[in-house]
Amino acid sequence: MNIQCDFHTHTQASDGTTSPSENVQLAKKAGLQAVAITDHDTIAGVEEALAAGEELGIDVIPGIEISTAHNGRDIHVLGYYVPYNDPAFQARLTELRDVRHLRNVKLITRLQEIGIDITVEDVYRRKTSSGKNIGRPHIAEELILKGHAESINDAFAKYLGEGGAAYVNVERIAPEEAITLIKKSGGVAVLAHPGLYHNDELVEELIVFGLDGIEVHHPDNSEENKAYYQQLADDYGLIVTGGSDYHGIRGDEEFHAPLGSYGASLQSLEKIRKLAEIRRGTLQS
Repeated sequence: MNIQCDFHTHTQASDGTTSPSENVQLAKKAGLQAVAITDHDTIAGVEEALAAGEELGIDVIPGIEISTAHNGRDIHVLGYYVPYNDPAFQARLTELRDVRHLRNVKLITRLQEIGIDITVEDVYRRKTSSGKNIGRPHIAEELILKGHAESINDAFAKYLGEGGAAYVNVERIAPEEAITLIKKSGGVAVLAHPGLYHNDELVEELIVFGLDGIEVHHPDNSEENKAYYQQLADDYGLIVTGGSDYHGIRGDEEFHAPLGSYGASLQSLEKIRKLAEIRRGTLQS
């Protein structure tokens, strides 16, 4: 597949290690024509990326990855061409970040309960100077520093991921609410990394509810997953996207995959852009 756009990247605005402008530079280096900035529950990195995109000739898609939950399992919904400079939209995101903070506190409390010397202050003191939206990868970094894990993946497997010794979940909005929020704001809603959920019945329910697209090409989707979700996209007329879910490099580890290693064509981008334009036009009329 000719990868021309990486639809899923993270920056220091949430739990990535690179700045928004560095993501754009990496997109340029990878030979991409476009890149989406999709930080967790925040659009804080979008404006910097847009400026870098203008300078480097890279099309930057203003995006977000909204954290939701279904039956105690994290479900992530990507939004493209969201209104990043709209105060009402920003206020709703602030509410979502408050829930993320609550999960961090509960997770760290659980780590303490199983005998690990870690505090909220440890994690947040090292990160908040750059204005980051704190998440599990930051806690994983602290576990590595304290010798409780060898890598980010090891920290998630042992403690932070589903099935880990300290895994917790908190009450989040339902994925349907995130889809509605994105679409009513004029954006385009795409289900992120569906292969991680092990619940294809839910995936199809969300498609029927109103998803615009599905992330077929992702490092955590197996080849079998990709074939299945591509067929779903064909059956329901969904936009097919892909992304590296790039979070930068921690130590010697690139998480999830190098920027530009997964993605989709400009045809997918044009479909997303056109749909967003139609929605914005409807909102303004």
